[in-house]
Amino acid sequence: MFEIRFHGRGGQGAVMAAQTIAEAAVNEGLEAQAFPHFGAERRGAPVMAFARIDTKKISVRTQVYVPDMLVVMDESLLDIEPVADGLKDTGSAVINTSSSPENIDLGKRVRCVTVDATTIALETLKAPIVNTAILGAMAKADPLVSLGSIKKAIISRFGEHLGEKAGALNAEAAQRAYEKAIIGESIAKRQQAKRSMWLPTWQDMPAGVALHPGEVGGMKVGPGSAVQVRTGTWRTRTPRYIEERCVRCVKCWFICPDAAIHRRKDDRIDIDYDHCKGCGICSTVCPARAIEMVRGARL
Repeated sequence: MFEIRFHGRGGQGAVMAAQTIAEAAVNEGLEAQAFPHFGAERRGAPVMAFARIDTKKISVRTQVYVPDMLVVMDESLLDIEPVADGLKDTGSAVINTSSSPENIDLGKRVRCVTVDATTIALETLKAPIVNTAILGAMAKADPLVSLGSIKKAIISRFGEHLGEKAGALNAEAAQRAYEKAIIGESIAKRQQAKRSMWLPTWQDMPAGVALHPGEVGGMKVGPGSAVQVRTGTWRTRTPRYIEERCVRCVKCWFICPDAAIHRRKDDRIDIDYDHCKGCGICSTVCPARAIEMVRGARL
């Protein structure tokens, strides 16, 4: 049995990627399953999806704890999630990054394939939805399911939901990623935490058990709220405040849905980058163009 674990963020298409690779495997006469794991968080929150492929009927229904292939759709997750946990020494990793494999620190040396899926998606699809580009890189990492079958499944699945043109463009993204993907080996400088798969992690525990209630602005907030979780790691774009352009209208402060903009006494602002999700609303409403959105999670 070949097991795959996807790590991504809400809105990047991790679940659809798992379903598409499973469909491609079925088209080749194999058995496959795919399913997600995520909470109630909004777009940008870390999510996981899983896929299994075998030549015989699959009876296992658990999450994938010891994957043969690890797929990371957002490079920032390498620093905040134990993404390589359980990855087999003989396994492979597919990472969405502009870096080369020898610069990817997974805490272990494994076959590593890197591809700048975000750039490919922006150029081909005009949106940072990287799932189909990642599927192309997966075909290069391991030929268990051929690129042809993956493209056929992409055209079928995406064409059905989004139209024939969208299906063709997504298949093109997969082809470009396959051609541009770089094969190498990861490095092992990062210390991997030892943990048992049989003990619940804080994500698995009921709210109120793992975290204490907090307080913000004189108001009580529940355990596990955005105050305690650094949701700033979710963003793919970052607002840059250009103070000399600011006209002190405070529209950005008023409109921010996450209260991540703090108003100073002189009506200029500070941005709470620990909790800003990079939605870009502040930049849109600013009449003086004093806030610019910059690609990436950091300035």
